[in-house]
Amino acid sequence: MKIDVGYVAELARLELTDEEKSVFQPQLENIVKYVEKISEVDVEGVEPMMHGRPLVNAFREDEVRPSLDREAALANAPARVGEEFLLPKIVEGAES
Repeated sequence: MKIDVGYVAELARLELTDEEKSVFQPQLENIVKYVEKISEVDVEGVEPMMHGRPLVNAFREDEVRPSLDREAALANAPARVGEEFLLPKIVEGAES
């Protein structure tokens, strides 16, 4: 199967030079060949899984513990208003 790297780059909204296309084209073809080879493997009777290794639930019990003192949390804040962090506006067009 032949896949055009230029078309794939266009779908991904990437601009590639002709030199980059000539480098990536054979790499993309090798990836597709490998996926085709993997698809030849007989997986009859193999249960689908999310991971290659079994996962153990890593949650801990929820227990109440003392939290960080508010003043300690705000001690290194570059700017603050009362008991809150003061952050710069980061959304374009947002009102102050």
